[in-house]
Amino acid sequence: MARPRGSSGALVVGLGRFGASLALTLEELGTNVLAMDTRADLVQEYSGRLTHVVEADGTQMESLAQVGAADFSVAVVGVGTSLEASVLITANLVDLGKPVIWAKAISVPHGKILERIGAHHVVFPEKDAGQRVAHLVNGRLIDFIEFDDGFAIVKMRPPKEIVGFSLQESDIRAKYGVTVVGVKSPGRDFTYADAQTKVSQHDLVIVSGHTELIERFSNRP
Repeated sequence: MARPRGSSGALVVGLGRFGASLALTLEELGTNVLAMDTRADLVQEYSGRLTHVVEADGTQMESLAQVGAADFSVAVVGVGTSLEASVLITANLVDLGKPVIWAKAISVPHGKILERIGAHHVVFPEKDAGQRVAHLVNGRLIDFIEFDDGFAIVKMRPPKEIVGFSLQESDIRAKYGVTVVGVKSPGRDFTYADAQTKVSQHDLVIVSGHTELIERFSNRP
C-alpha cells in the first residue's frame, strides 16, 4: 500500500481515542493521513477505517524514517498514557526538523516538557473538554470556543431583556461589553447582525467578547 506524501499530509502517532478521532476527522476533511501505532490490534481495527495505517514505534528514529515522517508537513503525537514515549516521539520528530508538531499532554508539567523539547503546539484534550463542558453546563450556552487570550465566541439563547428589541435598542455592547455577531432564527439562514437586527424569543445568537463578560451576559435571566 502506497503511503501518502507531500506537504499537505499529516502523520498521526498513536491510535488511542484522541489520535484515532483526529486521524478519522482529518481524512474526512480531505487530508492525506498516515496513522501509526505499536499495538497490532489497534492497527487492525483502524485499517478498514483509515486509508493508511502502519504498525510502527515512533520512539525509534528508524521507524519514523521508514514511514517517511520527514515528508509530512504536520505530525501529531497522540500518545498520552506513557510520558516517556510521548517525550521520545516528540524529540525524534523535532530532530527531523520538518513537521509542525502537535502533541497531546495529560498534565501541565507534561505540556511544559513537550514545549521545551520543541513541540510547536501542545494540547490538553481532557482539560479543554472539561472547561468547555463546564461553560455549557453553567448557563444557557449551547456552544463555546475560547481562545488563548481569554476571548471567546459562543452560541447561546438570548436573555429575556433583549428579546423583542433591536441590538441598537438593547445596547448590549455598552451594557455588557460583548458583541452580537449574528442571529440564527428557526427555519432561516444565519445572518450577520447589525444595529437594526431584532432578536426574538426562539432565536440563537452568536456572541463574542471576553470570557468573563460573556459568562456574565449569558447568566442574565
